[in-house]
This record gives sequence, structure tokens and C-alpha cells, in this order.
Amino acid sequence: LLLSFCFYQPDEREIQSLSAEIESLKNPQDLSSSPRLDELREENAKLKYRLNILKRSLQEERTYCSKSMMNINQRLQEVFGEAIRASCPELDNPPLAVTPNQQAKFGDYQCNSAMAMAQMLKAKGIKVNPREIAEKIVQNLPDNELTQKTEIAGPGFINIHLKRSFVSKLLSNLLINGVQPPPLASKKRVVVDFSSPNIAKEMHVGHLRSTIIGESMSRLFEFLGHDVLRLNHVGDWGTQFGMLIAHLQDKFPDYLTVSPPISDLQAFYKESKKRFDEEEDFKKRAYQCVVRLQSKEPDFIKAWNLICDVSRREFQKVYDCLDIQIIERGESFYQEMMTEVVKEFEEKGLLQLDEGRKVVFVPGQPIPLTVVKSDGGYTYDTSDLAAIRQRIFDEKADVIIYVTDSGQGTHFQVVFAAAQMIGWYDPQVTRVEHAGFGVVLGEDKKKFKTRSGDTVRLMDLLEEGLKRSMDKLKEKERDKVLSQEELIKAQRSVAFGCIKYADLSHNRINDYVFSFDKMLDDRGNTAAYLLYAFTRIRSIARLANIDEATLRKAAETTEVILDHDKEWKLGKCILRFPEILQKILDDLLLHTLCDYLYELATTFTEFYDSCYCVEKDRQTGEVVKVNMWRMLLCEATAAVMAKGFDILGINPVQRM
Repeated sequence: LLLSFCFYQPDEREIQSLSAEIESLKNPQDLSSSPRLDELREENAKLKYRLNILKRSLQEERTYCSKSMMNINQRLQEVFGEAIRASCPELDNPPLAVTPNQQAKFGDYQCNSAMAMAQMLKAKGIKVNPREIAEKIVQNLPDNELTQKTEIAGPGFINIHLKRSFVSKLLSNLLINGVQPPPLASKKRVVVDFSSPNIAKEMHVGHLRSTIIGESMSRLFEFLGHDVLRLNHVGDWGTQFGMLIAHLQDKFPDYLTVSPPISDLQAFYKESKKRFDEEEDFKKRAYQCVVRLQSKEPDFIKAWNLICDVSRREFQKVYDCLDIQIIERGESFYQEMMTEVVKEFEEKGLLQLDEGRKVVFVPGQPIPLTVVKSDGGYTYDTSDLAAIRQRIFDEKADVIIYVTDSGQGTHFQVVFAAAQMIGWYDPQVTRVEHAGFGVVLGEDKKKFKTRSGDTVRLMDLLEEGLKRSMDKLKEKERDKVLSQEELIKAQRSVAFGCIKYADLSHNRINDYVFSFDKMLDDRGNTAAYLLYAFTRIRSIARLANIDEATLRKAAETTEVILDHDKEWKLGKCILRFPEILQKILDDLLLHTLCDYLYELATTFTEFYDSCYCVEKDRQTGEVVKVNMWRMLLCEATAAVMAKGFDILGINPVQRM
């Protein structure tokens, strides 16, 4: 078996004792006779040799016996980091730069640290040629399981060639154990605040972006082994509820006993707003309703709950379509906590009076936070401070991410700074971040609206997506080969997959143009292309009559050969998956995963066009030869694509 060497387990204690023995031999007491010195040197060399073999065996055991996928880039950084520190001990914190090589002829990875190190040494008054530093780094490279050879190029680039046997064993590991996350240093409590629509208002395309991005981020953190709490900070409190309750009392006076048949809450909201703006008596009554709601009078709480429930049912339709799991925790949840927040800022002398308002000025921030209005009411600033405090102290969050449009960037910047100023968290310990995104534009490059200029309802958009994806499937005559059930599954997979992918494949910081035609195009970097590619890869084994049990057995007994350039390119591309996830974890930019999946699909196509997986008789079409190691490369590609889709919230189907 490929992994049989896992049963050899070098003892850590043996390594320690050998290391101690080498140290003692460095300072021998009796060096009077030359033959004795030669004998000691020979003994020292033998011990060093044995120590290196044991170290390498231990590293190989950790690598190949672990079920986790290895982050090759990270492992190379460990190896080169050790060499860099040994080469230039005079540099504190020397730069460590290891990246995948863009051109195969220069190797697989590249270390570019030598040039930056030369600059740092120059600043210390030491002039060294970067190429000399690169040579020193290469000389100091420890024995390791992954590098075949290194070459120094140009002014001091170190080109790194990986061992093919190493890549082959990692691929076998992936095939046997599935796509497992890299080892986790520590499990973190992660709060992701996303979606956040307003009660009594329709969800629109802005909520679509927040919902899709937030869900995908949550899935990424979960896959990597963290404990994720998805929170929906809905707008379910405030003065607008006064006019809604007053209008409810007039329109459905028996609302306490008979559930009011409000089918269109948006229209209901517009009616109440019109009355609020035009009828003075209604406006006064609306304010009284707010006071009575805030006093928690049962009849008013019931009216408020009725309105919230109508909205919740509408939101849930969207969440069901997009396969979103989220816990609602609206502004109302933090009402009682706001008093405590104001009290704490007051006690610490951080509140100032400003024209009747109580405000918090944070040094270095462009605007103050208003925590109490001149009429004594609280604001968004107060509820956001209460929310961050609750998440830090009650939820014990290590990471808090807010997914809203970039327009709220300054607001969150000030809220975070205030929370740090009062001592709620240290940014070195707790990661609190605003993941902002741009607006959705129509094909005219203006803000996405209906022809009449209204905001586009999210459910209308999703239904249009379903209609268009069915048209696309019928255009490809899939209705003639798929059962009705398979067709409906394919329709939903394509429609919602394309809408999600179109959003996630753009850098979230930028605005993006919403176009059904582009997102349903099965050419280029689209979900339609990737879903069709995935279905084709999955069908290769089926068409060759190879069942799952045969593939499982082959994964354990067949070496993945990587002799052909396209096999080698695909194998390395598959194994870059953990590196991609680590990058997204650092910058929260999910388009990197979309770019990677597209690269993986196109790299697979190159491989499939050049390397026969299944050879058939040209006359009869019968399978005459199966190149099993290539079938395993197909399986590994599909497994990584499936996990990538899962993180993006896309559900591929077996047949399309």
C-alpha cells in the first residue's frame, strides 16, 4: 500500500537524545590526541546523518499519515523560513516570500526573499549581493520531504521544483480521505452579521449581495473547523412601527382576535407612510403607538409581532431559494442592553453633550457617535455598540464580520474604534472587520432598478432566474434526456448557482453589473460553465462502467503517475486548494475561490484533451483500456470542485 510506511514511527525521544549527544560532542573534554579528535568527528557526522534521517521520516509520517490536506505554500514557508533565519541571523523578522511560479519552466514555486533581505542589510550598512544571499539560503535549506531541487535565477530568485512522488502521495491522501481542511491551530468562535433586511420592507438586490457573501464566508469558516454563528440583524424596531401599528388598528380593528390578511406588506408600508406625511392626527397617534410599544404594552407587542411575522414569511421564501441558514437577532434584541452601554460610556467619562444629544468622540475618527438623541431615544449607533458588546462578552466571539454595503464603512470604523477605546476588545486578540461591498448595477451601468424606477424585488429576480434557466436547459434539449424531477433540480441548480456565482466571482469591493445573459452563458468564468464541466467530469467514470467501490480500491492501491506535463500541472492545481482558502481567510475576498475553480476546470480540460483516461475501440466503442491513475485525477478534480461549490453555496446535480 502507498501509505504502508506510515507504520514506521520514529521516536521523538530518540531525536532528542541524538541532538543532546551531538551537542556534547561539539565540546569534547579530552582533545589531546589527534586520533581521538578524528574519531569524535566521525562519530558526530554519523549521528548528524542519523538525526536528519529520523527528522525527515518524522516529517513524512506527519505529512502522509494525516487526513488533512497540506498547504504546500505554508510548508515551503516553514522550510525556507528556517533557511532564511540561518542565513541572516543578524536580521530581525526577515521577509519570507514564497509564491506559486507562473511559468512551469521556472519550477513550481519561487522564493523572492533575497532581494528584500539585501535592502534590509543595506539599511544596516552591510552591502551584500542578493544572489549571494540566495545561495546562502539554498545552502541552509533543511532536509525536507517536498523539494526536488532549487535553482537561483536572475538577481536572486530561488526557483523551487517539487518532488513528483511527494505530490503523488498527497493526491492519494486526498482520494482516500476526501477533501479535508488543513490542521486547525485553534478553533475560533466566529460571528458573521449579514443579510439584515428591514421589517415591512421588501428585500432588494443590496440584501442579495449581503446574503450571498455572508453565507459563503460562514461556510468557509465552518469548513475550516470554526464555530460559526450567523446573525440576521434585521431592522425590527424604531419609530416606523408607530405608523404601521396605527394603520393596522384602523384597517384591521379586530387584529387581536383575527389574523390580518396582509399579503403585500410593501403596499401596507407605503399607505401608512402616506398617512403619516399627510394626516396630522394620524402622525400624533403614530408617535403615541411608538411610546406604548416601547413600554411593552401587550396589545402593541402583539401588533408588532404580527407585522414582523408577515415580513419573516417573505424573507424565508428568499432564504429557502438560496439555501440560507441564519438566526434572526434584530435591533429589538439589544433594547435592554442599550441602557447599560450608555451608562458604561458615561461612567468612564467618554460621553459629551452636544446640542442636547449625548455623543462619543473617538480620537482620530471623522465623526462622533450619537448614543442618545435630544428626545432621549436611542439610535443605530447605540444598537450597534450594544450588539458588538454582546457579541464580544456573551457570545465570546474571537472573530466578528459585518457584511454590509461599503457606504456603511465609516460608521463601522467609528463603532469599532469606540469599542476599542472603551476597552471591550484588543484588535491583536479579537478580529473585528467590516466586509463591505459595492452596489449592483443594471446593464445600463446605473443603479439596478425596474423600468418604472422602483427597487427590484428579490423574489421577482429569483423567479426570473428560474424562468431563464429553464429556457436555457430547453434550448440545450435537456428536457428530452432528463426526467421531470431531474430537470427541476437542474433548473434550480443553474438559476440560483448562477446568481450566487455572478456575485461572488466579482471582487466584492467593486460595483458589479447584473446580467442574466452573462451569468447563464456556459462559456467563460460562469457557474453555468463550471456546473456543466463538473457534470462532465463526474460522468467519465460512469461512462467507463467504473463504480465507486473500484475507484476507492484504486485510490488505496494505484500510484497517481504524473509523468505527462498536463498530469503534473493538474495535480499541482488540485493541491493548491488549501492555499486559496487561507488567502480568503486573510482578506475575505471570495472571488479568489471562483478564479481558482475556473482555473481548475480549464486545467482539467487541457489534461483531458491531451491524456486518455479511457481508451475505446474505434469500431465498436467498447472500452479496451482504463488508465486508472488518470481516472483518479478526474476524481480528485471533482472532489475539490464539489467542496469549492459547497463553500460558495452552489448545489451541483449529477445530471444536467
